[in-house]
Amino acid sequence: MNSINENVKVIDTKDNKSHTLQELMIIEAIKKVQNPFINLTVQDIAKDLKIGENMAYTIFKREDFPSVNIGRCWKISLISYLLWKTQKRI
Repeated sequence: MNSINENVKVIDTKDNKSHTLQELMIIEAIKKVQNPFINLTVQDIAKDLKIGENMAYTIFKREDFPSVNIGRCWKISLISYLLWKTQKRI
């Protein structure tokens, strides 16, 4: 459990001097979310991306998409989804 994932970038929200504009925009957007740890479903993602559920299931199965499979349900936390979405759009 103590292993460090090299793909994860830690952003210090207290040090505003070393942030890029992109990081500052992400921090401000996350601050406005009421509950960033709420879990979203495949249907929620499909509605947000304006795609069908079959395409959403394909996205959930991608390696770079930070989702988990709980039983027969795919879930992703809102904060993980927002970070993934902003990284993919830039």
